[in-house]
Amino acid sequence: MNYKFSDKVSGLQASAIREILKFTSEPGVISFAAGNPAPEAFPSEKVAELSAELLANEPILAMQYSITEGYPPLRNALKDDMASKKCFNAEIDELIITSGAQQGNELACKVLLNEGDTLICEAPSFIGSINAFKSYNVNLVGVELENDGINLEKLEEAIKSNKNVKLLYLIPNFQNPTGLTMSWEKRKAVYELAKKYDFIILEDNPYGALRFEGEDIPAIKTLDTEGRVIYTGTFSKILSPGFRTGYVSAPKEIVQKIIVCKQVSDVHSNIWAQVICHRFMTSIDMDKHYAQLSEIYKRKCNLMLSKIEECFSKKIEYTRPEGGLFIWCTLPEGCDMIEFCTKAVSEYKIAVVPGTAFCISENDKTQSFRLNFSTPTDEQIIKGIEILGKMTKDMFD
Repeated sequence: MNYKFSDKVSGLQASAIREILKFTSEPGVISFAAGNPAPEAFPSEKVAELSAELLANEPILAMQYSITEGYPPLRNALKDDMASKKCFNAEIDELIITSGAQQGNELACKVLLNEGDTLICEAPSFIGSINAFKSYNVNLVGVELENDGINLEKLEEAIKSNKNVKLLYLIPNFQNPTGLTMSWEKRKAVYELAKKYDFIILEDNPYGALRFEGEDIPAIKTLDTEGRVIYTGTFSKILSPGFRTGYVSAPKEIVQKIIVCKQVSDVHSNIWAQVICHRFMTSIDMDKHYAQLSEIYKRKCNLMLSKIEECFSKKIEYTRPEGGLFIWCTLPEGCDMIEFCTKAVSEYKIAVVPGTAFCISENDKTQSFRLNFSTPTDEQIIKGIEILGKMTKDMFD
């Protein structure tokens, strides 16, 4: 049968990351292609303890239907935490639990944009959100990044030259895929542009708690006095991605529409996971937990960076993230990046993600690829970067 798919999904393609991950099941492949938290970062014993206690004492709470807005104690705890960081204003904002931050990003687009409206994002950007936005047939416009975040001059040009700019999607902290962080000056400037040109900022912050160098930079949401910022967060990188527990802090009117859309999507997010997230964050020293996570990622990132410096061709440029999970490497001009990534996994058994996976348009050009340092073991980082380094020297030196 010849299936005719809807216009909204007919142009969507499987994630290149997922396609490359297929190679990781082959014997001997070292993967730097995932975006998973470090296995040693999972507090599995505490989760087991909390789960056993919940199922022994309140099994119906964990197994029955719940409300779309989310488990009230978790929502209240998150509101308090966000308010302490000036990311939640009770007079303006409301908070809803979502199935990961990814769902929050998708629903924000769904409730605010019509087909043909313009959504601007960083170029490159997170493939999951890009595909979600594309599924609504919006005019998706990418603006290049500088070392301290989005290029403000080109951002304003994009705002002026595109019709119906409704939303600006940003990952200010340790951006996926580049690992870059937006400066405080640029965060303030972006908010001023939102006021000047009357659009909403969608601030995605999955990695913010994983800072291991430098000083924390306040969220763009802290500047929000006019209800112009939607903030999405998640437990995926601080507790467990398998829980699929995220949240959205946004103006009340927007959250009310998100609630209605979520009801027709999945009714509510996993209630067992919500209860565990709440009891986890209220029964341990979260600052100590964050410090432990940061130490894990700092060590693994520094190990990978030191091996890159030692082993890679000097013609390869790369970012030095202050947190998060990723390093962004750029090949010399004229090199076929796709051929490089394919050769790396097929001949050298090293899986990386080609930069094209994060491009906004099929016509975008990139010489870059993404490395992940959180998932592989220390031994895999050392061996894998040594092998990849030899490949770069054979090709470019």
